[in-house]
Amino acid sequence: MNAVSPLHPVASGYTTAPILWTRAIGSAKFDYPIDYWVAILGANLETGRIDFLSKWEPNAYCHYHRHLGPMSVLVLEGEQHIIETTDFETIHKVRKPGFFTYSAGGDVHMEHGGPSGAVVLFSCQALDGGKLFEVLDKQGKVLATATIQGFLDAQKPRD
Repeated sequence: MNAVSPLHPVASGYTTAPILWTRAIGSAKFDYPIDYWVAILGANLETGRIDFLSKWEPNAYCHYHRHLGPMSVLVLEGEQHIIETTDFETIHKVRKPGFFTYSAGGDVHMEHGGPSGAVVLFSCQALDGGKLFEVLDKQGKVLATATIQGFLDAQKPRD
């Protein structure tokens, strides 16, 4: 069940500029433009909890994926586009600043920023061993599994 709050955007003065971001750019094996950033706000491996910001470049995607556990989402800036495809229909949702939702998990979709990109807060509960998402190919085959530990490792400074 999804819960949606009809919040109205309010100018808060909050800025994401000083936050440490890690960038993900897609390779030639993907036929859509992948260009997004992740900033971990907090994570607890013992409880399986992670809170992070995702920032999309204009009209760029993150990887096609399935959410494994429950999560809350709050759109902070720009537009978050969600494209859900089933055997019978394709639904394109556009979420604007202030949009909040809760999902129990299992969602499969494409996700991208709007014309000016997007910044979205995710609060996720992982499943067995810290599993958060499955990255999928177009046929739904699992290419990789994103974990809390993987997020933390990607955020570490490299020499």
